[in-house]
Amino acid sequence: MKISELLRTEAINSELKAKGKNEALAEMVDAMMKIQNGLDREEVIRVLLEREKLGSTGIGDGVAIPHGKLRGLKDLFISFGRSRGGVEFDSMDGKPVNLVFLLVAPEESVGVHLKTLARISKLLKNPAVRQRLVGASGSQEIYDIIVEEEEKL
Repeated sequence: MKISELLRTEAINSELKAKGKNEALAEMVDAMMKIQNGLDREEVIRVLLEREKLGSTGIGDGVAIPHGKLRGLKDLFISFGRSRGGVEFDSMDGKPVNLVFLLVAPEESVGVHLKTLARISKLLKNPAVRQRLVGASGSQEIYDIIVEEEEKL
């Protein structure tokens, strides 16, 4: 499944205001709730913070891919956030994060969840793609870059 099939422009926050991980996760959940308002905001945040306790999802190179599984979900949901100033995310390389993909999956999902995480990771592995996303003018341009770059994967 393509990232662009799961992500909608309404769930893209092109100007994250958060300076820290917890605030960034809350902003990302708020973006996700624009397309999936049936989610329990506090439960989603709790699940994400529990996952972060296992190890930071800040994978380095200015990227974080926080994710979690929720009971009762039928579909996988994604939101995206960009911080020009950077978010302290306890990243593996110790550097702030500029690009955040948030992924919430049904509790029983394994294959699609892992494939989507791998696809996001592969997309953001390319420094030119990361640079384009950081420099994009807004949500629509971010989405268009993701669609365009995903075609190359």
